[in-house]
Amino acid sequence: MAQVTLRDVKKVYDGKVVAVRDVNLTIGDGEFLVLVGPSGCGKSTTLRMIAGLEAITEGTISIGDRVVNDVHPKDRDIAMVFQNYALYPHMSVEKNMAFGLQLRRLPREEIKRRVTETAGLLGIGELLNRRPKQLSGGQRQRVALGRAIVRDASVFLFDEPLSNLDAKLRVTTRTEIKKLHKRLRTTTVYVTHDQEEAMTLGDRIVVMSAGRGVGVIEQVDTPLNVYRYPKNRFVGAFLGRTPMNFFDGRLVEAEGEVWFVAGPEDAPSIRLAMLPKHTEALRGRVGAEVTLGLRPSSLSEHPMGKETAAHSTIRSQVQVVEPLGKNIDVSCELLDGSPMLARIDARHDFPTSGEVKFYVDMEHVHLFEPGEFGASLLHPEGAPQNETATLASDA
Repeated sequence: MAQVTLRDVKKVYDGKVVAVRDVNLTIGDGEFLVLVGPSGCGKSTTLRMIAGLEAITEGTISIGDRVVNDVHPKDRDIAMVFQNYALYPHMSVEKNMAFGLQLRRLPREEIKRRVTETAGLLGIGELLNRRPKQLSGGQRQRVALGRAIVRDASVFLFDEPLSNLDAKLRVTTRTEIKKLHKRLRTTTVYVTHDQEEAMTLGDRIVVMSAGRGVGVIEQVDTPLNVYRYPKNRFVGAFLGRTPMNFFDGRLVEAEGEVWFVAGPEDAPSIRLAMLPKHTEALRGRVGAEVTLGLRPSSLSEHPMGKETAAHSTIRSQVQVVEPLGKNIDVSCELLDGSPMLARIDARHDFPTSGEVKFYVDMEHVHLFEPGEFGASLLHPEGAPQNETATLASDA
């Protein structure tokens, strides 16, 4: 196992196309770190630079106490699992797993021991004599995992390894990966575009974006801290099984409180009193245009928290009701026509049409500066110091 450190890493293609810049990360010994973001944000490029498959343009990458900028991939003591499995079709499972060890000229007995132990760990011991074409997608993925594990490398690198699997198999396989990591405690860097994978697998997650014209890191923290305390609107929008609702409006002061108001002054579609603990931080923004971020799980048909009901409600017209078992997704339309999604408890009956009043959990609302990357006004630095977020229902 080893710590991986990236300092001021930048990648430029053809001398002009900047793929990623200002990547500064310290991946702890034994940590499972997930790079997540939309296509084109530079997450796979970053992984490939750690592996040595892409040369870095600027900065340094260290594995353990060794700078590996000029070290060949095979000498970096890393093992990589690819999206397309990359198995040799003419070789058996056993030979696929053993091939890398044979190239390193390990003793035959040692190779046999490692392959047998790893196959047992992954539950593929009975498949050792089969060839890849005789395996299902999930079995091929486990063989690819096994080929990496037998290397006994200091660092595992995963490049979207589950994207070729069906939805059900992805869930079971990521559970297996998590169990393996708990058992092996090998430093792991995992790339995915699936925020649900990131939330469930990572000790910490790195949210990357390309919306600023180049791949950059937006936020690094534990999955629940990033979910609960997004540093900007992009992060808030990206994480969450159901999308965050956004409403453009303004801050006003009345009755000694700071309010968020959206819509016409004489008939606002939203009027919410912010919590007293946020009043001082927001008072200097009174009159400014802001964006309210509201997760569907922060809406309920019953009062939430200790706030006065009249100051924490939103009225809307029900458009579509979707029962999902434990929860119900309710698509609504506000008085000004703005769409809103609420995720509520399915144990209570809910009208399928007409006007409804939702109560807002004011402890978990977000305010951002305008724009796609508008900074958080309530938590500009992310999670408060020494605070650990708890699981949210739609994380």
